[in-house]
Formats: sequence, C-alpha cells, structure tokens
Amino acid sequence: MKRKHLTFITVSLALLSAGAMPAAAGHRANANNPDWSVTACSRYGNGCYTAGLRSGREGKQLVLRHGTRIDCDRDCRGTLREATVDFWDTMRENGG
Repeated sequence: MKRKHLTFITVSLALLSAGAMPAAAGHRANANNPDWSVTACSRYGNGCYTAGLRSGREGKQLVLRHGTRIDCDRDCRGTLREATVDFWDTMRENGG
C-alpha cells in the first residue's frame, strides 16, 4: 500500500513539473520579443528591412533579425536604413 502511494505522488509531481515547463519556456521566449517594429526602405532602391524596436538602457534600440541590437540615434528609421539596406551607399557617401 505504501509503495502505491509513493508511486502516485511521484507520477503526480512529474506531471505537474512537465505542465509547468512549457509555460516557463514560453515566458522566457517572449522576454526577448520586441515591443514594436519599424520598417526602413532604401533611398537607392535596395529594398526594405523591418526590425523590432524596444526600449534599451539609454533609449530605443533596434533588434535585427539575428538578435543584433543597435541604439537608435535621433531617428530609429534612419538608423535602421543606414545600418541595413543603405549600409554600403552610406559608407561610400561618407568616404568610408
């Protein structure tokens, strides 16, 4: 009788733990999702790029597709455009 009671408790605890894991994993996954998004289109016909936008330590940050974060200058859309779709054109214009 004691063994059946112990087995029931063990199985119950295992099921409760398994049920809690997906909820905790989902909470962690959502912790890195951006709050908003911003889209920037090229001035040179190089297409458009959409990135997440979230509040950072020192203002707003862009979150690129692979997780790279870039602090926004004055204008997040302009920062995104210059860092992605117009990167090489911007470098050429600035003598880089």
